[in-house]
Amino acid sequence: MPTVEVMDLKDGDFLLDVREDDEWQAGHADGALHIPMSEFVARYGELTEAAPQDGRVHVICRSGGRSAQVTMYLVQQGIDAVNIDGGMQVWAAAGRSVVTDEGRPGHVV
Repeated sequence: MPTVEVMDLKDGDFLLDVREDDEWQAGHADGALHIPMSEFVARYGELTEAAPQDGRVHVICRSGGRSAQVTMYLVQQGIDAVNIDGGMQVWAAAGRSVVTDEGRPGHVV
């Protein structure tokens, strides 16, 4: 399983958040693309349109389980994808920004 640590991510890295809508609305990484895992296969085209052609897709969820599954799917499709170890829980604990859609401070549920 290709994995990356939160601290290894740089500003501008492409993030794909696969948490469900209620989790996203509570708080997410600014600039991430949101496609819930439960809708991922049906909405796969949104990812291929938004992801950088020559870049890596960093997949995140709450703790790393769902994002690991989506990462494996993407790798099987030939996409350079990595799972973010520990997910949004580690993201927030590391002091990374968590925001709502309105740009206010958010939290991880």
